[in-house]
Amino acid sequence: METVVRTLPLLLTGAAITLGITVVSVTNGCILGLFAGLARLSGRRFLRFFATCYVDFFRGTPLLVQILLVYFGIPYLIDFLQEYLAARYGTPKFFASTDIPRLWAAIIACSLNSGAYVAEIFRAGVQSIERGQMEAARSLGMTYAQAMRYVILPQAFRRIIPPLGNEFIAMLKDTSLLSVIGFEELTRRGQLIVGETFAVFEIYITVALIYLVMTLSFSRLVDYAERRLKTRDRSY
Repeated sequence: METVVRTLPLLLTGAAITLGITVVSVTNGCILGLFAGLARLSGRRFLRFFATCYVDFFRGTPLLVQILLVYFGIPYLIDFLQEYLAARYGTPKFFASTDIPRLWAAIIACSLNSGAYVAEIFRAGVQSIERGQMEAARSLGMTYAQAMRYVILPQAFRRIIPPLGNEFIAMLKDTSLLSVIGFEELTRRGQLIVGETFAVFEIYITVALIYLVMTLSFSRLVDYAERRLKTRDRSY
């Protein structure tokens, strides 16, 4: 117990980092997911093709592999291209160092992964809106983009709050995989503390309880937001 009390500030700092990475990644994921989801609904084949490739790849491969690919694979690819261009065309190297900082690798990998899942959430939300809503908006003289912005998306957003909340919670827990590249989020902090104190059970159960508090708190927040939206809809 004394070890837990002494190391709790370090664990809480790791929890704050975990929460920050999750917020940034899911926010970026919502932006990517919105465009990818709309691209999958687009009438243009090439947009659907690229959006489908993006979604299928990041939904069909483990986040752990994606983290390793971003942190180790991208620098290797850049080095390979620089050496190839230098040997073939005599071009100078553009980057003296191609190492990606752990923070940036964490944000990139988690954002791309989250965006793929959010894309499907947005696509399902838009498709759940009755077709007549779009037809009515177009009959009033709105363009497709205006109808989507002012009519379809506001209604869809109310319906996708629960799955977006689930995506946030899933990403909050999945950030523990970032420990594989040495990024010091909550799980990594716990591993380092265990390596120094050998208090395996005490530290890991504390880490688990901190995750539990964060996920339950956000679940209650999502439930509250969903109830408020339902109450507002009934008031209309």
